[in-house]
Amino acid sequence: MGAVVMIPRGWDADDVADQGGRRFLVTGGTSGLGRETARMLTLMGAHVTITARDLGRARAVVDSGEAHDALELDLADLSSVRRCAQGVVEPYDVVILNAGVMWTPFTLSVDGFELQMATNHLGHFAFAGLLRERVRERLVVVSSIYHRYGSFGDGSVEEIERRCRGAQPYSAREAYGDSKLANLLFVEEVERRRLREDWPFVAVAAHPGWANTNLFADAGGAGWLGRASRWSSRILAQSAQRGALSQLCAATFPDLCGGEFIGPRGRGELRGSPRLVHPVARAKDPRLAANLWRVSEELTGVRWGDPR
Repeated sequence: MGAVVMIPRGWDADDVADQGGRRFLVTGGTSGLGRETARMLTLMGAHVTITARDLGRARAVVDSGEAHDALELDLADLSSVRRCAQGVVEPYDVVILNAGVMWTPFTLSVDGFELQMATNHLGHFAFAGLLRERVRERLVVVSSIYHRYGSFGDGSVEEIERRCRGAQPYSAREAYGDSKLANLLFVEEVERRRLREDWPFVAVAAHPGWANTNLFADAGGAGWLGRASRWSSRILAQSAQRGALSQLCAATFPDLCGGEFIGPRGRGELRGSPRLVHPVARAKDPRLAANLWRVSEELTGVRWGDPR
């Protein structure tokens, strides 16, 4: 890594240079952070492609002028991930892995993985791996302050796989924490491999703090946890537009050299303008990152060294 980049206090969308001629792909682009990111990039002149499970909703975003085109992608279904990746022909300057689910009741994906790990990490791991040769400049991975509650237990290959498959007894909050820790471990391992293999892009992480999005609105289901989450988000959280600034900064701020983590400046990293932040120490653990990568390759069948 090179010199530390300083993000000016108060940085916002008005500080982004014209993005004309550049191509961005944003997963989860029909609501919340993804839609706000796509909208802002489009206004800045970029060509923006969004993905969504519901192609009809994605096309409505395109029709509204907030993006240019759309791809169907269900990150919890590896067959959908492969179909979508096969449809990507032109390269992208920046790919932003934004889509996710939060605090879901115990559910297995169609491939037999715990839903939060499938959507938030394994699907994105496979999708980005299949697109590796189509990424020119940056891979932005959106994590969360909840990565602090992830652990993967003893960090062994066996324990990581057990959790990916829905370890019992199940805790939705712990599973979400593991999936968000996985996002940061993924960035760390991409950077190590990028330097070794001389890949042309860097990997950068971001988190939105506490943003009032559908992710929080849907968290916890219909019980007291869900009601508390929705009420507190409406009262205390920053807007989706403000929350999206971290990933917008990660995607566009010049001279990022790879491995940075960008989040809100305010107390507890809950709200505020973007700045460089620090993850918990285990998010930098090379053994844990390597073990997660090994499990991710085995479970998804996607090996980043393989040609498309």
